Amino acid sequence: MSTSVSREAANRFELSELATKHVFRRLIPFLLLMYVIAFLDRSNLAFAQDEFKINNGISASAYALGAGLFFAGYAIFEIPSNIMLHKVGARWWLARIMVSWGIVSACFMFVNGTTSFYVLRVLLGIAEAGFFPGVILFLTYWVPARHLNRARGIFYMGIALAGIIGNPLSGGLLDLDGFAGLRGTQWMFLVEGVLAIVVGVWAYFFLTDHPKDADWMDPAQRQALSETIAAEDTARNAGRGPRSVWTSLANFRVWYFALIYFCIQIAVYGVTFFLPTQVVAITGQKLGFQASLVTAIPWIFGLASVAFFPGLADRTHRYHWIGSGLLLVTAFGIWLSGAMSGTPVVAIAGLSLAAIGFVAMQPIFWALPTEYMTGYAAAAGIGLINSLGNLGGFLAPNMRTFFDEHVHGNAGLNSLAVGAVLGAVLFALTALFKKANEIEEGRLDEVDAR
Repeated sequence: MSTSVSREAANRFELSELATKHVFRRLIPFLLLMYVIAFLDRSNLAFAQDEFKINNGISASAYALGAGLFFAGYAIFEIPSNIMLHKVGARWWLARIMVSWGIVSACFMFVNGTTSFYVLRVLLGIAEAGFFPGVILFLTYWVPARHLNRARGIFYMGIALAGIIGNPLSGGLLDLDGFAGLRGTQWMFLVEGVLAIVVGVWAYFFLTDHPKDADWMDPAQRQALSETIAAEDTARNAGRGPRSVWTSLANFRVWYFALIYFCIQIAVYGVTFFLPTQVVAITGQKLGFQASLVTAIPWIFGLASVAFFPGLADRTHRYHWIGSGLLLVTAFGIWLSGAMSGTPVVAIAGLSLAAIGFVAMQPIFWALPTEYMTGYAAAAGIGLINSLGNLGGFLAPNMRTFFDEHVHGNAGLNSLAVGAVLGAVLFALTALFKKANEIEEGRLDEVDAR
């Protein structure tokens, strides 16, 4: 009898593995495409900073405030959006999010002053709210725990690819200045907004809510994958993690994870929102296609790092130490880019180190909170962590501009480095969480193997 049960379990495991490979071939690349466009549409205003100042009277401090206001609307609607996705299904909800933010993003071509700039940034945050945590949650519906970190790592390549592909695209569109009576920034916002709308419509027809609905998968594989995911949800529910929306929102560890993510986003957006202008200041180039190629360099290194470090964390189960080390690399890189700004090669190397750290760190970060919750608790908890954490994106540009204007020197960049160091310390301390220790010991993998 035990031999028969063991054979059945082995067969289910094999079918589940085949189904997971199918998921990686079909769903993960499409989610990656969606994230590339999402990150591009929230950060492409970095290429419009100088023109906003010249043509629309938007000062450096107003630009920083507007850049950060995206995260105000984003934070308010994040949790309701993620709960709605869990309730109505990812296919419809992710498509709705993407079409909405594409429309708002295209409307940036009509910015004519600080008021319209602020309003559109808030609306863009509201429109995009729920996309990122929605995908993080969606992955838990489709990918067994033993493969989740690799799936998140591929998804996070979207940040780097947005820089590698999106930055030259934005720079090239700037060079269309004057074509058909539109400024270069107007072409940039229009084209990249319409791209989001098109892919959003495509998402409605391409995505599938759950493995049981996947008519593109072999029925036996579909059933095995569904049973594997269900077994893991049951195992999590049997643990000590929060099981309801309200217990999730009131849980200390959820707020602690949000604080760590807040520190990470200080580094991410403190660099991203100023990368084109910082590169122009370092190299002396005019902002356009040629300069945008230089801005892609840090993202190339970021892409390589996210292809390596999350897998290393999975193999060694040293999430805390690898993640903390990457944040320290980020801090050093940010400091170096400012301290050596007079030496372009070294300064760009510093920005590359920063990208290596914060791009690879983020999928490693999500390995812990996503294993701690399930169901509606996961929807609310992931939404809370992401929404509060992303407020670091509100603080970062404003903090950097404040220190640059009032302290001068490299104070703005150094403040971002301090945020990364604090995040490294806080993430290392999660080793004291019992549930995190259980994950590092590979107990969820043992559940999968059974």
